[in-house]
Amino acid sequence: MKITEIRFYDGAKEKIAKLGLASLFLEIQEIIFSTKVFLLEEKDSNGGAELRKLLDAKFEEFGEWEKTVSGGVDWKKRIRYNRSFIANIGVEVQVSARSDLLIRDIVHLRNSIQNGDIEAGVIIVPSDKLQIYLPDRTPSLRDAIKYIEEEFKEATTFPIIIIGIEHDGPGEALKKQKRKA
Repeated sequence: MKITEIRFYDGAKEKIAKLGLASLFLEIQEIIFSTKVFLLEEKDSNGGAELRKLLDAKFEEFGEWEKTVSGGVDWKKRIRYNRSFIANIGVEVQVSARSDLLIRDIVHLRNSIQNGDIEAGVIIVPSDKLQIYLPDRTPSLRDAIKYIEEEFKEATTFPIIIIGIEHDGPGEALKKQKRKA
C-alpha cells in the first residue's frame, strides 16, 4: 500500500523521537508498504473487511504486536532497551467500519494515553481516493481530520497521528463480507 498523508497532533512527532519510538513508527509504515493491495477501481465495489484482514495479517507477521479483539486499541507494541520496557505505541486500523466509529478509535487512543498504556497513538484510514472504492460509509482521511480538528477538538491535545493509505493499483475486487440475516 501507499501512504498519502501523515498528520501529527500535540507534538506526536517529537514524542516519538524523544521516547525512542521512531523504530516502531517506521515499522508501522513498513507494515503498510509491505501490504500489497490491488482492487477494483469502481465505486463501492470492494470489501473493507478484506482490507482489514490484510493489514491485520501483516501486523501479526511482523511479530510482537499485541492485538486487542474489542474494546481497546487494535494493536500495541512496546519498545525495550535490554530488558527494560521503555514505551508503547498504539494503532487503530479503521478501514472497514462506519466513519462515525472513528470517534470510538479516538476515545480508545485517548484513554490508553491517559492511562499510561501507550505514549502515542496512530489511526490508519483510507485516503479519500481509496475510500471511494470501499463501502459508502467507510471512513476516509478527510473524515478523520474532521473528527479530530472540528468535532472532537479535545483530540488535538493528545499525541495522535493519522496515516492515510491507498491501494497499490487496479485489480480484482476485494471480496465483500456477507451480512448476517
